[in-house]
Amino acid sequence: MLPNIYNHLPHLLQIEEGINPAYSVSKGRTGVSLVIGIPTIPRQVKSYLVETTKSVLNGMSDAEKKTTLIIIFIAELNLEVVQKQAVELEIQFQFEIVSGLIEIVAPPASFYPDFSTLKETLGDPSDRFRWRTKQNLDFSYLMMYAQSRGTYYLQIEDDIVAKAGFVNTISNFILSQASSDWFMLEFCQLGFIGKLFKSRDLALVSEFFLMFHMDKPVDWLLDHLFYVRLCLPDKDMTHCARMKAKQRIRYKPSLFQHVGVHSSLKGKVQRLKDKDFGKMKLHKGHSNPPATITTSLKIYKQYTIEKAYAGISLFWALLPQAGDYVRFDFVPPIGVEKFYFTSGNAEHAMDIFINTTVEALPVKPPNKAPYAPTNDGFFVVGNFTKGVADGTVAESLGKIAALRLFVHSESQSWTILSEIHIDARKAS
Repeated sequence: MLPNIYNHLPHLLQIEEGINPAYSVSKGRTGVSLVIGIPTIPRQVKSYLVETTKSVLNGMSDAEKKTTLIIIFIAELNLEVVQKQAVELEIQFQFEIVSGLIEIVAPPASFYPDFSTLKETLGDPSDRFRWRTKQNLDFSYLMMYAQSRGTYYLQIEDDIVAKAGFVNTISNFILSQASSDWFMLEFCQLGFIGKLFKSRDLALVSEFFLMFHMDKPVDWLLDHLFYVRLCLPDKDMTHCARMKAKQRIRYKPSLFQHVGVHSSLKGKVQRLKDKDFGKMKLHKGHSNPPATITTSLKIYKQYTIEKAYAGISLFWALLPQAGDYVRFDFVPPIGVEKFYFTSGNAEHAMDIFINTTVEALPVKPPNKAPYAPTNDGFFVVGNFTKGVADGTVAESLGKIAALRLFVHSESQSWTILSEIHIDARKAS
């Protein structure tokens, strides 16, 4: 525990039993890659904890579960209530608790000061002041408890849903950072949901919350922590924002969505939603071979075929007509192993290529080819089915000078290319 915790909570000097958990169900799992903290408190109207925990578990693979620890922190001071909720969790998640994946912990009531003796701040009513002050202390205790258990610490809330594959996405996002100097990665823009820290930094975070636990809500304190660490008195706010952006890095789309309506603060109703949660990517980019691209299709706004080929955006065109085409001329010619084209996307599912073929132009006409030829030297190597063209090109065609998407009939809708992937054959 922090050596100077008594400076911030002096009443602990009078407590003989210390600050060990009042309740704990744990197999002592440690040395994991990721620790997930779920602070919870019984709600008067509806509890979301079981659904939240199931969502987290369902979003993880079996391999990820072996390198993860989920700590359910019951921030309730009435031990009977804690025990009742713990028993319900042990029934619901018996296997996960026995395996050590989930553990349940509750703080001792003695950890908290007598809230009636504290000076209220911000002009808040007494119940709100007590609620936000206790929440600061809850988070501090949970972080202190978790800091030695794994490499990274992720905190969520007890009323969320998690996106499938969130652990793998988080791992890849950590690896993708150009520098390891980041302080926090954010996977949801709301409250204290989806905030990831290096475990070695938890002592600093928890102590800062302890230091100002009476003064402001926890999300405000988190903002102030970045300000205190990074912003300089002789620099303007633009410089401050730039410095914070380097250490507080947001991932989009969000991996967690807030679903709770009834807050743990009595009488508080909140319908907060993360606008970025579950947003489908409207295009998927790939690294494609160098090519000059031409099209007879009428382009819509900035959605050019060049941007789609480079993986920057999607290609969007107005009503295709018979004879329209998209042509990729390779510079230099290449052996094409396979191709994959996706038309339409989640928002415009009907904007797809219909009655459209994929055609290859070999540098040298082959003596024999397993494809039907066109009148202008191309060979039909595939076609769009339900908006997708996925196929390979026979090695017997040799080097390919160009691929072409050729439209054979008028379409009643616009068309989108949301994915273009042309895979060059590796030299043997």
